[in-house]
Amino acid sequence: MASIHSTAVVAPGAQIDPSCEIGPYAVIGPGVRMGPGNVVGPHAVLDGRTEIGADNRFMASCSIGASPQITGRAADSGRLQIGDGNVFREFVTVHAGGEATTIIGARGLFMATSHIAHDCVIGDDVVMANGATLGGHVEIGERAQLSGLCAVHQHVRIGQLAFVAGGAIVTQDVAPYCLVQGDRARLVSLNAVGLRRAGFVASEMTALKRAFRLIFQGDGALSERLAAAEVGVDAQSVRRLVDFMRASVRGVIATPRRSLPAAA
Repeated sequence: MASIHSTAVVAPGAQIDPSCEIGPYAVIGPGVRMGPGNVVGPHAVLDGRTEIGADNRFMASCSIGASPQITGRAADSGRLQIGDGNVFREFVTVHAGGEATTIIGARGLFMATSHIAHDCVIGDDVVMANGATLGGHVEIGERAQLSGLCAVHQHVRIGQLAFVAGGAIVTQDVAPYCLVQGDRARLVSLNAVGLRRAGFVASEMTALKRAFRLIFQGDGALSERLAAAEVGVDAQSVRRLVDFMRASVRGVIATPRRSLPAAA
């Protein structure tokens, strides 16, 4: 049997692996499916049609799997899929899908009061700091970092290893490997610190710096700049950056902040 505190409320139909721990006054809805090793803290609420992998931690008073915040949809029981090894800190809110499924990958850290809206897709190893907020249908690439109190408009994409600075208001896509800041968010530079921490070697950093200059600081139409960035380049990161730019629907943040230097 799972370790379930006597004050917790577990609805009939919930499926909880015997290795899980459910803390005081936690509430588990009937549509929740929990894999091994999950820990649910006091007063946490897990609801909706929610599938949870292994070894996640849900800290005090977080709300996971509630219906989407869409007018007239408060009673809907959407779907939420969570991978392995995530940490959801105090008062985090994650809403189930409205039109599709909200998906969260593995090993994410979602700090206190951060919010993930309906139909978002979050990659592996993502960090959302305190108060970071996502609108509906946002896509976050793996190892991206969102700083405190930033807000991301619905349907925006944030690329792999991108960095969104504190308090930024993001209304367009953020290119992979780039750093944005401000209201409205503007391009600052490559996320050089994040790339080094991720183990990017010197040759790949050089290729990305060249691509950054050509795409964001070069002359000519965007299509021409993207084509130029691809010439003679084997780096997968550069190809991922170019493909992301070409696939954008909302447009990619590309306006440098005048007060901040571009990448060297």
